[in-house]
Amino acid sequence: MNKAPTRLFLIRHGEVESRYHRIFGGSRIDMELSPAGHAQAERTASWLARTQFDAVYLSPMRRVALTYEPFRRHFPGEPVIIPELREIDFGDWTGFGWNDVEQRFGMSAYNWLHHLEQNHVQGAESIDHFLGRLGTSLDQILSGPGGRTVAVFCHGGVIRGLLSRLLSQPLRWFEHVEIDYAGVTWVDVGISKGGKLRNEVQLLNFTPWRDLP
Repeated sequence: MNKAPTRLFLIRHGEVESRYHRIFGGSRIDMELSPAGHAQAERTASWLARTQFDAVYLSPMRRVALTYEPFRRHFPGEPVIIPELREIDFGDWTGFGWNDVEQRFGMSAYNWLHHLEQNHVQGAESIDHFLGRLGTSLDQILSGPGGRTVAVFCHGGVIRGLLSRLLSQPLRWFEHVEIDYAGVTWVDVGISKGGKLRNEVQLLNFTPWRDLP
């Protein structure tokens, strides 16, 4: 007998401090939120509070913990920190801006997923390892009973990776999908249709701080 679907809400952290805008921080730079990022987190938390969540999972990185903080008062339980939900390691690109990458490494930062997939970034985490640890994270998150509603506070690259796993699409395809600061993506996991189970995106990159009056 199939479990009831899991409603999975994927939430990116808020805007980071200005010195790290358009900088490849990844898993090596544990940055703070900007004042705007804190305000975004408050607005997103207020919107999420309309939904009753059964479980919350967090990346271990500080920008994620700070984004979760306003939501803490709306969730009676304790969040579960999953180390494997940290952002991808950008290797030698870490700390460099988008323009710097082209000048220093001769590669367009706009094609960052392609370069990572082709192992062109020295010292970076391999895509296979990245997707593997996200698969382990998903196994943990989805191991509970069906019918739950779950929030995952994490990172833009991680959300793209989780969508790649959930929708069985190459990670490079999600280079074309915008994942904004404090944005919410909602996926129903394990829907039964035509005798088969499938995952469906119900909401993609919704930003309560910008999209609501």
